[in-house]
Amino acid sequence: MTDRGVPALDDPVGQSLSGRHAQLARRFGRAVSYVPDVASFCAVPADPDAADWDDLAKLIGPGELADLFSAPATPPPDWEPVFHMEGRQLVWSGDTPPEPDESGAAVVELGAPDVPEMLDLVARTRPGPFRQRTHELGTYLGIREHGRLVAMTGERLRPPGWTEISAVCTAPEARGRGHAARLITAVAARVTARGERPFLHVAEANTGALALYERLGFTTRKRVTFRGFRVR
Repeated sequence: MTDRGVPALDDPVGQSLSGRHAQLARRFGRAVSYVPDVASFCAVPADPDAADWDDLAKLIGPGELADLFSAPATPPPDWEPVFHMEGRQLVWSGDTPPEPDESGAAVVELGAPDVPEMLDLVARTRPGPFRQRTHELGTYLGIREHGRLVAMTGERLRPPGWTEISAVCTAPEARGRGHAARLITAVAARVTARGERPFLHVAEANTGALALYERLGFTTRKRVTFRGFRVR
């Protein structure tokens, strides 16, 4: 089985919500989404009909955001486009688990008590959606300098056999010290140690992040479009 033919990676949100993140899901008919405090992502079947879109509208509610992530399905024409961003899905291409870099500041595991710091770091760096309970999606690791959280990376979507690396962010005052690379490698090592493969998503315009991911051993599987719509 090649990376390009992995159904789980073609529908990472739906596959996660029907499997390892089922406890974080809410459903109506064939529509599914994360509970709001965890994530904004939702999913419909690959061949949705009018009833599926009606179910998603009932599940999310009028005026709310239907974050379709990378799904190509087209919602009803009266749903208002909110965002549209070109990106890529990358997969770990290494044959052996990455070796964590043990030099530099200590890498620490983050949890519920660290959420205020995590939310503050996200607000300052804007790596992507991150909410009060997003840390429940998987393990999050961080680096502190002088007691303050300055860098973070963690696990997000978890389709069968795969774990997405996400929330890669470093405070402006701590950039250029290799924190992102150390954290990505540390998370990737944990993922591969349990017999899964890491993957991630990146905006096409974020050339710096793309270069870093490729240097660390990730390769592009496919180009995707991230889209969100306001439910009518």
